[in-house]
Amino acid sequence: MLKKILRSQYGIQAEEEVQAGKYHACMKQGQIYFLVPAGGVDDEELSELEQMADHLTNSGEKYSSTFLKTKDGKQISEWENERYCVLMNQHVQNRKLNRIGRKLARFHYRGRSVSFPVKKMSRIGQWKQLWETRLDQMEKVWNGMLFGQPDNDFERMFIESFPYYMGIAENAIQYLVDTELDDEPAITDSGTICHERFTADTWGESYYLKNPFDWVFDHASRDLAEWTREKYFQNIRTYEPELLQLITDYQSLVPLSSFSWRLYYARILCPLHYFNCIESYYSTNSEQQKKMLEERLEKFLQQSDDHERFLSGFFEFAKVPVHKWKIPTLGWLKK
Repeated sequence: MLKKILRSQYGIQAEEEVQAGKYHACMKQGQIYFLVPAGGVDDEELSELEQMADHLTNSGEKYSSTFLKTKDGKQISEWENERYCVLMNQHVQNRKLNRIGRKLARFHYRGRSVSFPVKKMSRIGQWKQLWETRLDQMEKVWNGMLFGQPDNDFERMFIESFPYYMGIAENAIQYLVDTELDDEPAITDSGTICHERFTADTWGESYYLKNPFDWVFDHASRDLAEWTREKYFQNIRTYEPELLQLITDYQSLVPLSSFSWRLYYARILCPLHYFNCIESYYSTNSEQQKKMLEERLEKFLQQSDDHERFLSGFFEFAKVPVHKWKIPTLGWLKK
């Protein structure tokens, strides 16, 4: 399908077809073109993402994909009643990702210098509202289930565990509010191009690609926190060396302020992993997916004591001068 779209709408005769992560892609003379469904993205969001992509490319960010225009100069390609964008990457290499902390710091550094207003894709200052909305929605579902019998193990685990995670989420929201009231942002705390959820696979598995459809405009600590969350839950026994390397490498270029550390901590404290698991379960019809999410939830619950110890020791592990900067810690967490 992609070859046909490229030929008919972009005038490009592509060569081999490849898979770039979850996307269909084609190669031609060392360039890679990949097809991204754009049905759920409105025109204003697309315009901002394109401006961000152009900004990063012009700032020297390697492997940052750009939007390809159709022969008619359009950003969107319509094919069989679906909307698509074609992204192009000038630099392709088989992925060898090392020193990801330094690469992420440079990415954020370039992303901070955008010279246009980002509105639709901005999440700056919105964490509190977004977290409260998700928590309220989940509480309504939980309340509706309280007086019936759970249909299965997942529902039983959700009913039993929600009050605990609601308490942690409320702590995270309060920690965030206190940070914004008590601490002063530094220059490096201005908004930058970030990712919806930055993980070890975000920049590609086989090919090294930075995809604008992964991006939001936010505080840099978002990416650090989400990478940390994924790395911790991937293996709670072996995450430490890689996480310490990420933090050390990032700070070798952009030292984190006390405001950054507090936002970083508020975000890893907020149980977004739990929210995602519950929301995904109730929005899928796939029995296979439901089974996988049930196992994931069970694992989260089994690891809750260890997770509290991780959160309790995080600042010490990351060598953050909490006393010097008067960064508050949470006494109720398990040591």
